[in-house]
Amino acid sequence: MSSIGVNKVILLGNAGQDAEMRSTSAGKSVANFSLAINQSFRDKKDGNVQRVEWVRCVAWGKLAEIAERFVTKGKQVFVEGRLQTRRFEDREGGPKTVTEVVVASLRVLGGAPNASRNGNGQGVAASDTTNAESETVPF
Repeated sequence: MSSIGVNKVILLGNAGQDAEMRSTSAGKSVANFSLAINQSFRDKKDGNVQRVEWVRCVAWGKLAEIAERFVTKGKQVFVEGRLQTRRFEDREGGPKTVTEVVVASLRVLGGAPNASRNGNGQGVAASDTTNAESETVPF
């Protein structure tokens, strides 16, 4: 019997910096940015507690190009995607592990404390449709 897993992440937070885009050696666009997700809860000891969770996000292809253009520091961003953990060697040759969200759908919302790069203050939405055929429901 095969087992089916689910790896889906939905986030709403504020961009920690402008998205940074680069190209792979094969010429594919990739953009990285982080989201700050604010949490507030009551603690018996400290009363109201504010906490920020930082999440790394990576977008590929057309989504990377859209992220570079519209994901700016402070902008509220809605992301859907999947978790991915990868291992690599840092500049000193030491092993590093990073967990990030691979973006499948991106919606940049209004409400940023600074003006957006597109200058109109409107939101923008995009989805990665390259894997649409492989996401069929198996039942």
